[in-house]
Amino acid sequence: MTAIFNFFGSIFGYVLYFAFNLVGNFGVAIIIFTLLFKIILFQPSLKQQKQMAANSRLQAKQKELKEKYGNDKQKYNEEIQKLYEKENTSPFSGCLTSLIPLFVMLGIYYSVVRPLTNTLHIAGDKITHLLEYVNQIPGVAVNSSNLYAEIDVLRLFSNPKSYDVLINNSTVTSILSGDEIAKIKTLSGGFNFLGLDLLSVAKTEGIFTWIMLIPVLCLVTSIGSQLILMTMNGSPMQGQQGCMKGMFIIFPFITAWIAYTVPAAVGFYWICSTGFSFVQSLILYKMFSPQMITAKAEAQHIALMEQNEAKVKYIPQYSSNPQNKNNKKKK
Repeated sequence: MTAIFNFFGSIFGYVLYFAFNLVGNFGVAIIIFTLLFKIILFQPSLKQQKQMAANSRLQAKQKELKEKYGNDKQKYNEEIQKLYEKENTSPFSGCLTSLIPLFVMLGIYYSVVRPLTNTLHIAGDKITHLLEYVNQIPGVAVNSSNLYAEIDVLRLFSNPKSYDVLINNSTVTSILSGDEIAKIKTLSGGFNFLGLDLLSVAKTEGIFTWIMLIPVLCLVTSIGSQLILMTMNGSPMQGQQGCMKGMFIIFPFITAWIAYTVPAAVGFYWICSTGFSFVQSLILYKMFSPQMITAKAEAQHIALMEQNEAKVKYIPQYSSNPQNKNNKKKK
């Protein structure tokens, strides 16, 4: 699993570094990356909004079935399944689309914690030699076995004193080319966003530091946006089915915990993703609200009935009076 996310981290790293070269700030690069990703996923998001609106429309029918078969759980489940089949919908529709941002978040994580490997794409053997050697330099030693060893090296390049030690060391300059040193130096100074160090970890820094805003905002934006969208779609918490109910309860806390234990850049991506998703959902709601879906379904039903009636052959009705039949024959 690590290899898979590391692969996606490498792919995302190309996009992030491209955006970083445009703006010179990793926080803004994450915003650009998230926006591009939302554009790519617009079509699946459109399908998900249609599905949410359709599921909301079925709540009245579900309530009727609950009242009718509430004491017979098996029969109730059978009727619910028939209802979903009849309406061509499913309570699990949209689960995959909702899960994708979480997988992207993990890919971003591997881009951030391995910036030399997955963002700058420096050769692996060079990074291994660099970490081993830097670990031996007095005053700038980095534990090469540390999970965030590459971040630690990146920080050395942003510190004037340690940077001077590194570029004046013949072994370091023999491992890295001048272009690679320049790239590391440039990237190392791009993680300050609105006064927050996106390489810092809230769990390490402490709960009474500004960086705690990241996990807190992850939790607040996730719960707040879902509550608003559920209310708009007429889908209160008790009406949620399938994966959507579990996601509402669990996911905000999962993402907040991840943001608390990893570099702030990862949590910042989630905040951006949630914000863009919320705006996108507001736009899609205007296009496909439950009321519009219901009106469209009723219009299609009426049109179908009219088509079926038009296909019925008209058969004239004659009176049973024999005199009327004789008059018809004479004519």
